[in-house]
Amino acid sequence: MQVNQDDIVALIEAALDANYSDVRAASNRIAKSISSDDLECAKKIKSILRKKGVPLQSSGYIDSLPVDSKSRAPLLEETQWPVTPLVLNQESQNVFQTFLSDVINVDELISHGLSGRLNFLLSGPPGTGKSLVAGHIAAQLNRPLYTVRLDSVISSLLGDTAKNIRQIFDFIPKRNGVLFLDEVDAVAKLRDDRHELGELKRVVNTLIQGLDSLDDHAVVIAATNHSGLLDPAIWRRFPYKIDFSVPDLEMRKELWKHFLFVDGGEESMILMLAKISDGLSGGDIESLSLAVRRKSVLTKSDVNMASVVEATMNSALGNTATPEGGELSTFKKKKIATILYKSYGVAQVDLAKILSTSRQTISGYLRE
Repeated sequence: MQVNQDDIVALIEAALDANYSDVRAASNRIAKSISSDDLECAKKIKSILRKKGVPLQSSGYIDSLPVDSKSRAPLLEETQWPVTPLVLNQESQNVFQTFLSDVINVDELISHGLSGRLNFLLSGPPGTGKSLVAGHIAAQLNRPLYTVRLDSVISSLLGDTAKNIRQIFDFIPKRNGVLFLDEVDAVAKLRDDRHELGELKRVVNTLIQGLDSLDDHAVVIAATNHSGLLDPAIWRRFPYKIDFSVPDLEMRKELWKHFLFVDGGEESMILMLAKISDGLSGGDIESLSLAVRRKSVLTKSDVNMASVVEATMNSALGNTATPEGGELSTFKKKKIATILYKSYGVAQVDLAKILSTSRQTISGYLRE
């Protein structure tokens, strides 16, 4: 397990200075550096940062984030870098890597007259990895990730909403951070929407002006579940785009490997789960996997594959079923065996492993 000595020194200095932001930044870098060797330790560090953030601030250091003038609520929050790996298809991976390369080499591009907005738009259903992409970009660039808090930005006084947006775009260049506008459709709707008030249209104009005010080094990432609601002028200001869909077969295999089969699993089992989870998001697969592993830990037993399969079959996009604990009924086992055998071509020997029974019993289920 390799930890950069500079990060350790930076962490100690920030702690002695009660510097909340630098403590988090150094801790995030340490968590990232050890995640490939010790994922559980990296997750513990992230968990501590989430729990201890408020006490750190109350100890005397106040991070000077912009705030709403009325409520005094922060308009941004600094978000930890993720330790969960990023699984993308080939097309999305290409856009991701191209964007990172352009950001890293922006000065060279500027010198050749090839500069442009470093704005990245992520669209698609919930649970497909949009926030994860934003976190990985910030981590790869070694920059803090500032996520806009829409509950603070959108004021009951619409004039204040525009002011809040201006504050955010004045703040970001000073910190060399990555600005993440999650659910951007809340403040970037079509300006020709007849149901919206004129003041809301001015909010969109303020957002556009804020994007245009940033220099060539600024990085802005926006995410939306409803891309059709965005004003065309917003689309034009985001030259890099990924439109997420549910993961394909190879991506689902990688997701099951990471979240369920931590210590490795049989390829046939991984492939079977990847097939039956067609239509589910990465977030759905993560939820199912962690739910089953929690039951395994609390019951001090191996992962119940029959329970995983049944819950996956009963899940839909954004609505996962809760895996059962203990032995499944004979009726449920027969149903699972029949579906897996007839619809997915799962071999009888694998069905016996999944349902913790004999091949002879499986043959009987299929004859019936």
